[in-house]
Amino acid sequence: MKNIHLHLISDSTGETVSMVARACLAQFEDVAAENHNWTLVRQVDQISEILESITEDQGFVLYTLINAELRLKLEEGCRQLQIPCISILDPIISAMGRYLGSEVKGRPGKQHELDAEYFNRIDAMQYVLSHDDGQMASDLNEADVVILGVSRTSKTPTCIYLANRGIRAANIPIVPGCPLPVDVESLTKPLVVGLTKDAKSLVQIRRNRLRMLNQDEETDYVDIKTVSKEVNDAHRLFTSNNWPVIDVTRRSIEETAAHIMTIYSKRNKESP
Repeated sequence: MKNIHLHLISDSTGETVSMVARACLAQFEDVAAENHNWTLVRQVDQISEILESITEDQGFVLYTLINAELRLKLEEGCRQLQIPCISILDPIISAMGRYLGSEVKGRPGKQHELDAEYFNRIDAMQYVLSHDDGQMASDLNEADVVILGVSRTSKTPTCIYLANRGIRAANIPIVPGCPLPVDVESLTKPLVVGLTKDAKSLVQIRRNRLRMLNQDEETDYVDIKTVSKEVNDAHRLFTSNNWPVIDVTRRSIEETAAHIMTIYSKRNKESP
């Protein structure tokens, strides 16, 4: 395992540079990075502090800085230390500027302004939290997406991820022997999606969950035959209603949410 220091510098929240760094590192095997995160960097003395840290823990530098003076000081300092220093947005912004024939207006954190999109995300997050695990099922027609699945199929984290994209999502658990809290088949507005997972994988995840809670592991909740039937019954429910089914066994939360957003977008385009 190769260990490196990674300095991530931003004049805003640092979300963009962190996501890019994580995506790039994922392409390299046997590499572990110790991240040094520097956010809301808008003063020259902050750059001096950062350079001191880079000198002590030398490693790759990625940044998203708009201010020319700050960029120059950081790049010059890294040049003297002979350390790579990359502005991750420059190539994209330059190319878009040329294509659009428009001048770049450098404003730190502009993507986080309190605009309508921001408030839509807040509204979506509030909706998700109040409609988690079958709660407040009486107004599910106000949702954009309704997710169904048996226990431990990542329904809640998927809904939270969707909320961060401005999608009002609710989730309903499928519990053996218990009717659904609402007649989902009567919903007209939301996209209804079923999540499923391999029974063996579910048993392992559920068993780990019980251990964390110090609960008895000798239960149908982790019995492979019972869980297999549970998964099959849920799948039959999904297919009988022609709901899209997503197998999350080998999918990350992000991949599952991205698939749902693709279906949701296509459905909206096809709607009259």
